[in-house]
Amino acid sequence: MAENVAQKLISSHLESGTMTPGNEIGVRIDQTLTQDATGTLVALELEALGLDRIRTDTSVQYVDHNLLQTDEKNPEDHMFLRSAAQRFGLWFSPAGNGVSHPVHQSRFGKPGATLIGSDSHTCAAGALGMLAIGVGGLEVAMAMAGDPLYIAAPQVMGVELTGELPPWVSAKDVILEMLRRHGVKGGAGKIIEYHGEGLRGLSAMDRHVIANMGAELGATATVFPADDAVREFLEASDRGEDFTRIVADEGAEYDLTDSIDLSALEPLIAAPSSPGNVRPVRECTDEEVFQVVIGSSANPGLRDFAVVSQILEGRQVHGQVSLDVNPTSREILADLIAGGWLTSLVGSGARIHQSGCMGCIGMGQAPAVGRNSLRTMPRNFPGRSGTDEDAVWLCSPETAAAAALTGRITDPRDLDMDYPQVRLPEKFSANRSMLVPPLPVEEAREVELVKGSNISSLPDFEPLPEDIDLEILLKVGDNVSTDEIMPAGSRVLPYRSNIPKISEFVYIQVDDTYATRAAAHDGGHAIVGGENYGQGSSREHAVIAPRYLGLRIVIAKSLARIHWQNLANFGVLALEFATEDDYETLSQGDVLEFRGLRDQLGAGETISAEAGGRSFEFRHTLSPRQIDMVLAGGRIAQRAQQEAERKS
Repeated sequence: MAENVAQKLISSHLESGTMTPGNEIGVRIDQTLTQDATGTLVALELEALGLDRIRTDTSVQYVDHNLLQTDEKNPEDHMFLRSAAQRFGLWFSPAGNGVSHPVHQSRFGKPGATLIGSDSHTCAAGALGMLAIGVGGLEVAMAMAGDPLYIAAPQVMGVELTGELPPWVSAKDVILEMLRRHGVKGGAGKIIEYHGEGLRGLSAMDRHVIANMGAELGATATVFPADDAVREFLEASDRGEDFTRIVADEGAEYDLTDSIDLSALEPLIAAPSSPGNVRPVRECTDEEVFQVVIGSSANPGLRDFAVVSQILEGRQVHGQVSLDVNPTSREILADLIAGGWLTSLVGSGARIHQSGCMGCIGMGQAPAVGRNSLRTMPRNFPGRSGTDEDAVWLCSPETAAAAALTGRITDPRDLDMDYPQVRLPEKFSANRSMLVPPLPVEEAREVELVKGSNISSLPDFEPLPEDIDLEILLKVGDNVSTDEIMPAGSRVLPYRSNIPKISEFVYIQVDDTYATRAAAHDGGHAIVGGENYGQGSSREHAVIAPRYLGLRIVIAKSLARIHWQNLANFGVLALEFATEDDYETLSQGDVLEFRGLRDQLGAGETISAEAGGRSFEFRHTLSPRQIDMVLAGGRIAQRAQQEAERKS
C-alpha cells in the first residue's frame, strides 16, 4: 500500500494501536528536547519517577528562554538543569548557544526519527522529514523513561505546493496563508504534510519556518519529505552522513487536501492579537510602527537575518523605530559576522541582543502600550510580549525590514529597490564544542542535583473523588491561551521551579482575583471555557499551578491538544459541553454537583452533573489509559501506585 511521509514515520515507530484517525496509538520516541522554561519540571519529574538513566537515543536540555539574570533565580535554575542533564544522561546546551529548535535541527535532527519536546514549536523539526511533536513535560519525561508517546491517531492533510515564491514573499507568508485559510484550530487532529513541485524552491530552513508555526494551526505535527533540500542542509551543517531520503510513495493518498500556488502569494501579516488574524500587508499601511524584532524559532535561519541586513544596507532605521535583532544561535551569529551582515545591521541602527527567545516569550523587548510592534515571531497572544495592552503583529523578515525603514507597516514590494539576492555560504558554522555531552553512566550516578532555594518539589495530587461539589470560580471565552492562564515573561518565569509561588500569577491577565479566591476556596473548583481552550504553549505550569490552587475539572466547548493531555497528566478532568447552549447557561459562581463521578468515567463518554436544580451533560474523549490516570490523581501518582502493586 502506498504511504505518504507521515504514514511512513508513524508506521515505522508504531508500538500500539492502529492508524485509524481518532484511535489512541503509542509511538516509539527516538529523541527529546526540553528547554529551561519547562525543563526544570521535567527534571523534577525524572527525579520523582526514580529514573536512573534515559532510554532515548538522544535527549537534549536547552537553556534559551529565561536568559535574563536579574537575580539569583535564573542562574540557579540553569545550574540545576546542567546537573540534571549530567545525572540522567542528556546533552546540555548552555545559555547563549541559541534557540532550541534551530540548534536541534542543525546539530541533532535526523530524517526518519521521532522527536518530542516540552515546547509546542518542536514541530519545526518536521522540516527535516522527522515526526516532531510538541507535548507537555511529563510526556517527555515518560518518553525518556522508555514509554511510548500516546496520541490520538491524526488525519493527514496533504498540502500541494506549486509555483515559486515571487520577490518580497518568503516562507513566513506561506504559513500565514495557511492560517488565513484555516485559523488557529484548523489543524486540530491533523498532521500537515507539504508536497509538490513547489518544494524545490524552499530550503530546509524555509520549511522550518512553515513547520514551526504549524503549532499556531493547532496541528499535531507538520511533515516535509527528506529530499535534496534536506540533504544539502545536512551537508552544509557537516552532518551529511545523517541523511536518509524519505518521500511519499507514488500514488500515496491523504485524508484531506489543500493546495497553494506559491507564485500567487503576496506579503501577509497577522494583526493583533491572534496568529489567525491574517490580512494582506497592503491593507494595513496606515499603521505606524515603533518596534521591529527580528529573530525567534519562527524565522531562525541565516537567510532571515541576511535578507534584513541587505535591505537595510546603506540606510538608517527610521528614527521612531527600535530595531531589535536576536540571532537564533551562536553558529548563526558567527555566520552573520563572517558574511559581513552583522556589520551592516549595526551600521543601520539595529540593537543586537543575545542568542535566545527573548521577546518572543516576553523576556525583555516589551513594546510601549498600544504602540505597534512588528515581529518575525510565531505568536501575538494578548500580553505575551510582556506589555498588557500590546499591539503585536507577525510578519516576514522582508515586511519587518520595510517597516524598520519607513516607520509604518509597508508592503516591501513598494520599497524603491530590487529584491536582495542572498548568497549563503556552502558550509555553515558547526560549533560542536558549545554542547556538553552526556556523562558516562557510572560517573553520572555520582552526580547530585544542584537545587537552589527557589526550586521546590512537585506537589502530590490526590485521586479524583466519587462525589464532589465544585464552584465555577472562573468563566472565560474562546481561544484562551496558556499565556493567559499562566503568563511567562521576566516577572513570572523566574518562579518556574516554584509551584507555590508561580501559582500566584495564574490568570492574572484575565482576572487578577482568581488566584487569591482559589487559594482561599475549600473543596476544589471548576473552570468553564469556550472554544480551543488552552491553545498555544505546551507549558505544564498552566495545569499544575491551577491544580495546586484546587482546580479539579475544566469544562469547555473544545480544548487544544497539548493542554488537554496535560490536564489528564496531572489528574484534572477535561470535559466538553454535550450541548453548546449550556455554556451560556452556566455562570461563574454556580456550583456543579457530581455524583458517582468515578463510576461515570468508567461507564462511558457522558458525564452528568446538576447545578441550581438543572441537569447538565458533558462528554469526555479520554482513553481508558487516561481515565485511569485521572482517577489516580495524575500520571506520576498512577505510576507510583503501579510500582507499589508490583512490589506487594
